Amino acid sequence: MPLFDPAPSFDRAALAERLRGLSRQGIWIGTSSWKYEGWLDQIYTRDRYRVRGRFSPPKFQRECLNEYAETFPAVCGDFSFYQFPAPEFWRKLFSSAPSSLRFALKVPEEVTAEEFPKHVRYGPRAGTPNETYLNAEVLRAQFLEPLEPYTPRIAALIFEFGARGANTARFVRGLDSMLGQLPDRFRYAVEVRNRQYLQPRYFGCLREHKAAHVLSSWTRMPLLSEQLRMADILTTDFTVVRALLRPGRNYADAVAQFHPYREIRDENQEARESLRMLIRQMREQRRAAYIFVNNRLEGNAPETIRAVVED
Repeated sequence: MPLFDPAPSFDRAALAERLRGLSRQGIWIGTSSWKYEGWLDQIYTRDRYRVRGRFSPPKFQRECLNEYAETFPAVCGDFSFYQFPAPEFWRKLFSSAPSSLRFALKVPEEVTAEEFPKHVRYGPRAGTPNETYLNAEVLRAQFLEPLEPYTPRIAALIFEFGARGANTARFVRGLDSMLGQLPDRFRYAVEVRNRQYLQPRYFGCLREHKAAHVLSSWTRMPLLSEQLRMADILTTDFTVVRALLRPGRNYADAVAQFHPYREIRDENQEARESLRMLIRQMREQRRAAYIFVNNRLEGNAPETIRAVVED
């Protein structure tokens, strides 16, 4: 018997069975990223990651995705937002998990940032215009082509556009041009962080290219329940949901409040009920849904997901 079992109050096997049942109906639910030691003895079995009798963080980081997939059928990879991963990276990633696990991957900011943020990690590029913004050719060559061998395992590719100037017409023109040049081998989803963009011309652009609007719970976006009531919010035969933050709370505050993400610290009933409502709606309409919950929504994403699917 393992020295540390999952907490008795968290029935990992029951959650896994419930999520598998939903995935058979086209509802794929997972988390934003997966390498959280706070989930040890809950989602992860501590003994799997021991080296010479001690828990090994490097072993955990390398291998925990395989155990993650024993509970969750899907995962959202935020890591690809910050780089164009090399082919060898993709080979190692996809070989580290069973073929049944579906990935939603963020498109690198090299394509989605109109201007690089004024942050030290950008070096001399900080605050400067991005020459590859919405460049479909760069995206194809450096991101889509290396991913082609893994197409059946990719749920969606997510374009995240940070909060920025609110010229909706200009944004939609650029988005329309880029989406029109992309191959149809992948599903595409667009996450905007300007509520002003949520209007017919934006939704019409997505509908034209069979791309999904990402329903996101985030600092300065409308509540999920408000987005679900918007006309034409569902633009194609699938949808993507990212339950990231309680509206009004910023990322740094959520990290300070919730880290190391071992338990729920702030229940968000609005988000939970919105996710339940969306699941019911997608099942009725026979649309696929890819739903990802972040630790920073309530404090512990597995517990949030369990509450959503079991209540």
